[in-house]
Amino acid sequence: MNAQRDKASPPLDEMMLAMDVVDTLRHRQGLVVRELEGENREARLIDRLREVYKNQGIEVPERILKEGVVALEENRFVYKQPGPGFGRSLASLYVSRGSWGKWVLGLGAVLVLSTSAYFLAYLPYQANRAEAARIELSQTMPAQMQSLYQAIFDETKVQSAVTRAREILKRGRAASAEGDRIEAQKAIERLSVLLETLRQDYTLRVVNREGTKSGFWTFPELNSDATNYYLVVEALDAEGNVLTLPVLNEETGEIERVNIWGLRVPESTYNAVGADKSDDGIIQRNMVGRKSYGFLDVNYSIPVSGGAVTRW
Repeated sequence: MNAQRDKASPPLDEMMLAMDVVDTLRHRQGLVVRELEGENREARLIDRLREVYKNQGIEVPERILKEGVVALEENRFVYKQPGPGFGRSLASLYVSRGSWGKWVLGLGAVLVLSTSAYFLAYLPYQANRAEAARIELSQTMPAQMQSLYQAIFDETKVQSAVTRAREILKRGRAASAEGDRIEAQKAIERLSVLLETLRQDYTLRVVNREGTKSGFWTFPELNSDATNYYLVVEALDAEGNVLTLPVLNEETGEIERVNIWGLRVPESTYNAVGADKSDDGIIQRNMVGRKSYGFLDVNYSIPVSGGAVTRW
C-alpha cells in the first residue's frame, strides 16, 4: 500500500524542485520567449535551464527539468483567482469582517438583549398583571363588597339600608363576573359611603359666621321660571367638631366630600331663617336636624325639600 502511494505521488523535494523550475522560467520571460520559438524549443529550453542551475551549483535531473517545462505550458503551480460566486462572496465577507464585524456583533447583542427582555421580563410582567387583575375581579373585590354589606347589615337600624346595600352588592358582583372593574369599584365606593352614612352621628345647623353666607337662591337650569332656595349648613359631632361628609350634588349627580353644603328648603323656611338673622345678625333657631348612628337620614326639625348642592 505504501509503495503504491509513493509511486502515485512524487516525493515532496522533487515537487518543490519542479515548482522552482517553473518559477525560474516565469522570472526569465526573455529566455522563455526566445527558446520557445522555432523547432526543438523544448530541448533547447531544457538545455538552457540545465546551464542556469549548473551555474548555481545545482544538479537538476533531466526528468525534473522536462516536467517543469511541461508544467509551465500547462500553467500548473499558477494561482487562478476564483470567479464570482457564493463561496467567493463568503470569503470576501470573512476577509472584511474587521470593518463590519463590530456592528454586526453590536446589533446581535441588541437583538439578544431585546429578545431576552421580551420573553424573560415583559411577557412575565404582562402575565402577572393579567393574573393579578383576574384575582382582583374574581376574589378581592367581591370579598370587599361582601364585607361591606355584612357590616351594613350588622350596624343598620333601618331596613332600607339593607335593601339598598343588597341591590348595590348584586350589581357589583355582576360587574366583577363580567370583568368590568370600573363598575365593580363604583359598587365598593357606594357600599363604603352607605356604611359611613350609617355610622355618622351629628347635629345639622345653619352656618352663622362672618364671611360665609347663611343661604342663597338660584334658578334651576331645566326651569328658569322656578327658584330654588338653599340654607348653608354644616354638621357637628358631639364635641362640636365640624365634620366632612359625602354629599350628593343634585346638579351634577356626583358625591363630593365637603364640610358645608347648601340644603334645599321651601321658600317659607328660607324667608323665616332670613328674618331671624336680619333681626340682630344672629340666627336664634339655627338647628336644622339630627342624624343618629345606625340611620341613613337626618331627622329634620324644619321643613326641607330634600336636595343639596356643594357649590354656589
